[in-house]
Amino acid sequence: MATSRILDLVKTQCRIFSLNFNPQRLRLGNKVLRQRLRGPALAAWYPKQTVSFQDLQNTYKPLGLTTFDEAEDDREEAIQIAKLRGKGRPKKKRTAAGKFLYTEWFHASIKI
Repeated sequence: MATSRILDLVKTQCRIFSLNFNPQRLRLGNKVLRQRLRGPALAAWYPKQTVSFQDLQNTYKPLGLTTFDEAEDDREEAIQIAKLRGKGRPKKKRTAAGKFLYTEWFHASIKI
């Protein structure tokens, strides 16, 4: 049987069974594209977000009511204790690293 005749037969078969005609057998990803979408299943995996203490604070702030978050207070106290022991986060740099080295090189190259 001729090759063109076989290709015509395969093309007709693909049209009848709603398949993609791919005579070069390229990897087109059709297997993945035929699968059901996973979006709703992935979205339902995580529980719905409930009201947090921060939300309550933001609600009562315009009314002039103050709230006390004990966990936040404990966290700030632990940070202060760590700073006193010298274990706090390092201070932020005021200049970019290597900035002065670049400017010295730049000025030296201009004076030539």
